[in-house]
Amino acid sequence: MAVDDECKLRFMELKAKRSHRFIVFKIEEKIQRVVVETVGESQQSYDDFTASLPADECRYAVYDFDFTTEENVQKSKIFFVAWSPDTSKIRSKMLYASSKDRFRRELDGVQVELQATDPSEMSLDIVKERAF
Repeated sequence: MAVDDECKLRFMELKAKRSHRFIVFKIEEKIQRVVVETVGESQQSYDDFTASLPADECRYAVYDFDFTTEENVQKSKIFFVAWSPDTSKIRSKMLYASSKDRFRRELDGVQVELQATDPSEMSLDIVKERAF
């Protein structure tokens, strides 16, 4: 599975410049390539991010999560989310599962990985828990 150059470019903007809050990626089956579907602006919330994921289609995504530690220090962690809802097509689930590790390796700087099949598996509480 090829990875579109824009995927890496947008990820570097998120990581280095912090100009995006999240990026949603999709696999274009016809061209066998991972492409950028949605880019969330830096002021957008976690709810905006989860709303950008389709309810019945698989996607990959990265989210830049800002938080404050118990020592009152501002930190940020980049999450990789493999979104594979139960209601998505089996072929799509298989395609995303088989391409995930290869795509994930292209995104140097991801600190936490989440696999989710429904919204409860990627709730804000779970993200906060995994960030610490």
